[in-house]
Amino acid sequence: MVIRVYVASSSGSVAVKKHQQAVVGFLEANRINFQEVDITMMEEQRLWMYRHIPRDKQPEKGNPLPPQIFNEEQYCGDYDDFFQSKENNTVFAFLGLSSQPNVKDSES
Repeated sequence: MVIRVYVASSSGSVAVKKHQQAVVGFLEANRINFQEVDITMMEEQRLWMYRHIPRDKQPEKGNPLPPQIFNEEQYCGDYDDFFQSKENNTVFAFLGLSSQPNVKDSES
């Protein structure tokens, strides 16, 4: 399973940049394997992301803003969903992961 975080490297929004950094930073700090997908550089990835976000998570106007988080092709959520799962200490369930990675594995 690969966690994919769809980001925009050239976003003019400070909030979007902070949200992207928060998600990526959390994944790195917890040694969760993930792939960062820059939707500003790959049109087909941006379109794929838009098509795979459930209708009830689409904004009324405009396009969904990054970061958007997927586990393979399964939609996990956006930054607000991620933040809520972090507050509730349920990030691994939110990401569709069975448990926290075993840190000792990387030390052997």
